[in-house]
This record gives sequence, structure tokens and C-alpha cells, in this order.
Amino acid sequence: MMITSISTVSTTSARSPRPGRDRIARIMLWLAAVGAAGAALTAASTVWDADGGTKVVETWRAYGLVVFTGLFVLLALAPRSYRGVWELVIFHKIALTVTALLYAAHGGIADTATIVGWDGTVSVLLVGAYVLSRGWTSSPDWRGTTQRAG
Repeated sequence: MMITSISTVSTTSARSPRPGRDRIARIMLWLAAVGAAGAALTAASTVWDADGGTKVVETWRAYGLVVFTGLFVLLALAPRSYRGVWELVIFHKIALTVTALLYAAHGGIADTATIVGWDGTVSVLLVGAYVLSRGWTSSPDWRGTTQRAG
């Protein structure tokens, strides 16, 4: 009798991340969402106390924090469904961090250390979650839906 070897082939695509990586990425995104939500809540008092010269800017900032909270939640719920959104939020947070570093080097510009600390941390969380979840693996279907690549 001849014995043959049977090998099993994994049905998981090589592009599909492991569940542990997804879990870590989602935790990172939820942390970003909670941080943005907390900042949005505290921004309400800043808007309330702002004088006429800064009220519009502070309101714009507060609404932006609400929008970013929502974007982070969407990414946490479905990390491979929003290619394009990933890159935009990563760009925004890295751009803020780099700009604050440049302002700090210039000197005399308020809140640069706060921006470097918070937005720099969020930048690291986002890039880490993007890599862990392989956020680039979905491709937009220009008919209005998103398809998984591969």
C-alpha cells in the first residue's frame, strides 16, 4: 500500500491579517476615537469662553474633533473598508505634528508642545493600526461601494 502525503492549504489569503493584529489595530483606533471625543467635549468650554476674535476658529476646531472622532470610529469598525480615509487622517495628524515642530523651532508660538504630544501620539497610533490592519488592502469601487483587493 502506498502512503501519500496530503498537505492542507490555508484558505486565508496572504493579504489577510491575523485576528490578533486586527484586534490590536482596532484597540489603537478606539483609543484615538476616545481621545478625539474627549478633546471635543473639552473644546465646548473653550468655544464658550472664547472672545470674538477666536470664537469661529475654536468652533471650527471643536467640529473638526467631532468629525475625527467619527472617522476613527468608522476605521475601528471596518479597518479595511476605508482606503483613502486612512491616508487622509494619517496625513492630517502627521502634518499637524510636523507643523507644530516647525513652529516650536521658530519659538514664541503657543501650544506647540501640546500639539506635538497629542497629534504625534495619534499619528503613531494611526500608522501602527494602518500597518497592522493592512488598511490599504481595500480598493474603492467607483460605483459607490468598496471591494476587498485580492
